[in-house]
Amino acid sequence: MTANEIREKYLDFFRQRGHAVIPSASLIPENDPTVLFTTAGMHPLVPYLLGEPHPMGKRLTDAQKCIRTGDIDEVGDNRHLTFFEMLGNWSLGDYFKKEAIAWSFEFLTGSDWLKLDPQRLYVSFFEGDAVAPRDDESAEIWCQQFATAGIDARIGERIFAYPKAKNWWGPAGQTGPCGPDTEMFYDTLNLADPKEHALGWASKEPCHPNCDCGRYVEIWNDVFMQFNKNAEGKFEPLAKPNVDTGMGLERTTMILQSVPTVFDTEMFQPLFAEIESRCGKKYGSDAETTRMMRIIADHAKAATFIIGDPRGVGPSNVDQGYIVRRLIRRAVRFGRSLGIEGYFVTDLARKVIELYAGAYSELATNSDRVIQELSAEEEKFSHTLQRGAEEVTRLMVRHNLKNMGSPGVQSTSITGKEAFYLYESFGFPKEITEEIIGDKIDQNEWDAEMKKHQDLSRAGAEQKFSGGLADHSEDVVRLHTATHMLHAALRQVLGDHVEQRGSNITAERLRFDFSHPQKLTPDELKKVEAIVNEKIAADLPVTFAMMTVDEAKAAGSIGLFEDKYSKLGNKVKVYTVGDDAHGVYSREICGGPHAERTSQLVSFKILKEEASSAGIRRIKAVVGQAA
Repeated sequence: MTANEIREKYLDFFRQRGHAVIPSASLIPENDPTVLFTTAGMHPLVPYLLGEPHPMGKRLTDAQKCIRTGDIDEVGDNRHLTFFEMLGNWSLGDYFKKEAIAWSFEFLTGSDWLKLDPQRLYVSFFEGDAVAPRDDESAEIWCQQFATAGIDARIGERIFAYPKAKNWWGPAGQTGPCGPDTEMFYDTLNLADPKEHALGWASKEPCHPNCDCGRYVEIWNDVFMQFNKNAEGKFEPLAKPNVDTGMGLERTTMILQSVPTVFDTEMFQPLFAEIESRCGKKYGSDAETTRMMRIIADHAKAATFIIGDPRGVGPSNVDQGYIVRRLIRRAVRFGRSLGIEGYFVTDLARKVIELYAGAYSELATNSDRVIQELSAEEEKFSHTLQRGAEEVTRLMVRHNLKNMGSPGVQSTSITGKEAFYLYESFGFPKEITEEIIGDKIDQNEWDAEMKKHQDLSRAGAEQKFSGGLADHSEDVVRLHTATHMLHAALRQVLGDHVEQRGSNITAERLRFDFSHPQKLTPDELKKVEAIVNEKIAADLPVTFAMMTVDEAKAAGSIGLFEDKYSKLGNKVKVYTVGDDAHGVYSREICGGPHAERTSQLVSFKILKEEASSAGIRRIKAVVGQAA
């Protein structure tokens, strides 16, 4: 089966079991500061997992775009990716463990579905701790499922108990729903080439499913959301437990096509063909060439999806834009190491758009923006490389003069601290510094500087992402409402071309990104602020209604994913600020929650207006203290 066929088969399986098919959410989380990207299928559904009713009911399924960068250094092995698709199904207070596990087993092994050999299937479950007990219920259900296939599944042989580090999922950010999970692994022994695995597991004693050697590939995860982790770090039982499952499309495709890695499927081969044509080397010719080609293809795909998202973010020095910049520059750097000359990432982006536009139409819609942003960043990085090379040369000359005549001292040496300065200040890669000086940088010094940098970044992130929409706190809800009012005021002052391109809310302030070609004048900012404060003083009601997309459009609503919702016939939640008596001020498609009246915001003040990326402006603002 192709990846497209597997995706459709999965959605059809759960559609037949009463699940509504919902569209993929944006890669850029809306009004949630706890993470930079949508990292899992459950992330956009957090409000509903916490109890808010979903417009499409209690059973849902989708194919969700995801970005994860926490294991970026592992990209290039047989299974780790930055961008991936997660196939998921959810029960919002409806069915629970018995149905979820039974359907997982049926879809994986059923003759009408994936037809995987159940003898190669292994599972894990939560062994229990002080927060939650051992999940014996899941283990027993698995025993029953394997028995239907004539397999005597025993704990410790086919069913394994693991601690929270392995068999507990969530929350997606600092707070939110979470719980024990059960994971499904497929034994790839003799399906994959043992040479692909540096540890050579094929010739070793049998390991275990949660080993990181690569033999057992995790393909599906059933999470049983039974708790909510609050801002104080406490785990509170949910009133209604939920089911959240995820199947990695790339890994499943790899297994069904009997290829050794996720990179050996049709989802990557066209990208490798393009890279080969540019560098004159062959994918698979040697380990290092293969690794670099995988990284280039993965990063180009991830950058294309982030920029091409409906809330697309271009390269910058902060937040999501920083990640985009890093992905592009890393791809360029490895391309340079392979001998690629000139710009090439845009050519890979065109291949990505061609491969995925059928499933994700926004890539075709936003293709011009993707190509423009990638072209500009490749050009900018070429200047960075030139400037960095000049800085390296300057440091070499300085060292040569300083150490001239000193016995045993390499005249052109550059310290790890200096190399890290070049990396941090100019984005100049350590590997290229080493190429120029013809020597290795002191790795211990480099690591020490990197640790300092990571500690500072981590401390800043923990402070920055210390709240979120998931906790539904009063301050966050008021600021969320303020983003809608700000959006309406911006469109009133600047024009209807203004569209939301991102939102980030903490308990202290809102940050709103929107499309506009130039800096706002002081007069424009005053007008926007005055309009919002006028509507706050008017004490307008804030209400919501469930509508079809056609009804929402007819009512003058604005929002994203309208085309996808329309195709699926889904209903959406529409929030309105104002009413017939006072006049409608704002009407947007949004999941909520919101204040009940505008007066609850007390007041509104713009703190800062600045550029976010090309054609995107950013406003930071606060609301008044509630009485």
